[in-house]
Amino acid sequence: MNVKRLTFCALLTAIALTIFMVEAQIPLPAPIPGLKLGLANIVTVYAMFALGPRDTLLILISRVFLGSLFAGGSTLPYSMAGGLCCYLIMLLLRKLLTVKQLWVCGAVSSIFHNIGQVAMAIFITKTPSLILYLPFLLIPGIVAGTFTGLAAQFLLQRLGSRIKL
Repeated sequence: MNVKRLTFCALLTAIALTIFMVEAQIPLPAPIPGLKLGLANIVTVYAMFALGPRDTLLILISRVFLGSLFAGGSTLPYSMAGGLCCYLIMLLLRKLLTVKQLWVCGAVSSIFHNIGQVAMAIFITKTPSLILYLPFLLIPGIVAGTFTGLAAQFLLQRLGSRIKL
């Protein structure tokens, strides 16, 4: 990895972490525990399509680890499970979607993010009935995921061809 590429990945990680920390301070009107907009995933979707899988994985893991460290640490298993599920589906979608379809990637990856988090919660608590919580996360997750995908799509269309790494 050259210095320019490494610096760009570090910059994207810092941006994603900043978005994560700012978003954590914004109370949502919905009374659903753990519900977040997931705006830091704009960076993840952008990185997957602009930089590729390896750099995206490094950015994602760094952001999740540092974000949970700054947020108190108890969110690490849930965020990591959700992030890795999201990452795996993006690997597949990267081969199927064009730059004008990143909004689809955002929506679909949000579904897998929620599935990963609920699966981890079931694993940790040994409470299978937590699966009933999933529909309450999926609907707002798809809306927010569509927005993050659109934002990443806009970024890629604006910045994608200008960045030479």
